[in-house]
Amino acid sequence: MTNLLIVIMIFFWLMLIFYSFLTIAGVMERSRHKRQPLSSYPAVDILIPAHNEGKVIHKTLEAMSRIHYPGECHVYLLNDNSEDETPQIADEFDRLFTNIHHIRVPKGEPKGKSRVLNHGLSISKSPYFIVYDADNQPEPDAVTWLVEKAETTKDAAGAVGYVKTINIEKNWLTRMIGLEFQVHQLMMQSGRWLLFKIGSLTGTNMLLRREVIDELGGYDPYALAEDAELTMRIYAKGLVLPIVAESKTWEQEPEKVKTLVKQRTRWLQGNLYLLEKTFRSKAFWKNKTLLHTLHHLSVYLCFVILLAISHIFFVLGLFGLSTEFINSPLILFWYMSYIVFTIQHASAMVLDRTVNAQNSFTAIIMYFTYAQVFLILLVRSIILYVKARRKGKHVEWDKTVRF
Repeated sequence: MTNLLIVIMIFFWLMLIFYSFLTIAGVMERSRHKRQPLSSYPAVDILIPAHNEGKVIHKTLEAMSRIHYPGECHVYLLNDNSEDETPQIADEFDRLFTNIHHIRVPKGEPKGKSRVLNHGLSISKSPYFIVYDADNQPEPDAVTWLVEKAETTKDAAGAVGYVKTINIEKNWLTRMIGLEFQVHQLMMQSGRWLLFKIGSLTGTNMLLRREVIDELGGYDPYALAEDAELTMRIYAKGLVLPIVAESKTWEQEPEKVKTLVKQRTRWLQGNLYLLEKTFRSKAFWKNKTLLHTLHHLSVYLCFVILLAISHIFFVLGLFGLSTEFINSPLILFWYMSYIVFTIQHASAMVLDRTVNAQNSFTAIIMYFTYAQVFLILLVRSIILYVKARRKGKHVEWDKTVRF
């Protein structure tokens, strides 16, 4: 038993050290500004899956009309049988702009983003395509940054930009989500790119080479976390996905806890599907793909377990309890977990220039509040996923509510 506890302690201390190094590497990578203009720019298609997005789609298409790209760029609004005002708004932009196209996607199964994107790929032709969610407002130069990075990086299958929270000031929840994205969606991504030359697709603001996706057979229509699943197949092919912090898009995040729980449950179930698929494929355990596999295990399983262990050690430390294998108080482990977590958020705020009293206070309390939600989410996701798989069903797509 003592030997097992020693192994557990070493493992979790190594995780803390690893996250600390990722933070330092992320700061270093974010501090670089690397513009590499091209002599000519390849054509790009923008694909926007949309289902009942009437509340947000007008602003999204307005942002698309303001994109400044030196090469040919077409926008395809992929209308997945919307029953609200989405078709009317899309038709209006289709008439006003020659490069914005309203595409009605035929009904089909399984429902979800992957199937819609596969249809978008079948009706568009450019050598590159970019995916944006229907609530996104990319900055005018976002596409240019992504293409320049992909064209100048060896073995690049595309490039991945930064997703910022447009409604971060709405309430405490959106503020925490925005800070989370600053750390995990960019800081950790940048750190992994600098140290290991690995990056992960984010579902939006991501550029991909069409020939690569064609060779991979398109999107997996059953993958709820289609970005993570495609990332694994890309790295299994020996290609890379560079991170481009300068390419920014703004998107709406859940403003209510109920909406967040439904969204993140879908994400976690999608990653449980990916983990199940990973254990069945030897290709996902080779070379840099192995790093992605370990990353998913650490983010969606080990991180939550780390939270639980730190709480247990905190309680034991409060009562002055210790073990034979460790000389320092158990509560020290909890302190270090909290310190690393908070430093990550502080560093991200400095780089994003979002330091203020509210954000600083939010970063201090996030470990005790927002982070704990993931304990509940993981348990909930596992239960729902196991129930579905025992019945021989795939978990169905669940759309995030817009405001």
